[in-house]
Amino acid sequence: MKKLEIIIKPEKLEDLKTILEGCRANGIMISNVMGYGNQKGYKQMYRGTEYTVNLLPKVKVETVVAEETSEAIIEKVVKEITTGNYGDGKIFIYDVQDAVRIRTGERGEQAL
Repeated sequence: MKKLEIIIKPEKLEDLKTILEGCRANGIMISNVMGYGNQKGYKQMYRGTEYTVNLLPKVKVETVVAEETSEAIIEKVVKEITTGNYGDGKIFIYDVQDAVRIRTGERGEQAL
């Protein structure tokens, strides 16, 4: 099993949800986060004063899927979510040793 942590621009959330539903990801967790990567924010003028905005709003989507499914999701996200500009986001991939469904005690992929 793999845990995918996908960080994207907020306006791409619906596209990502469509991809995950199409790949049959059973559950997702969505968090609003702020941060920056290579772009280091942007400069803006307000009432004649220039200031730097370096914490940009992002959305973090987490899901745990079977290993085969994870590659399909990654390929689709890279293909469909990209705009070609800085700030498109990142995907972090983690190995998941086990999962347990608390209600039934099921383990592994059956718990997903």
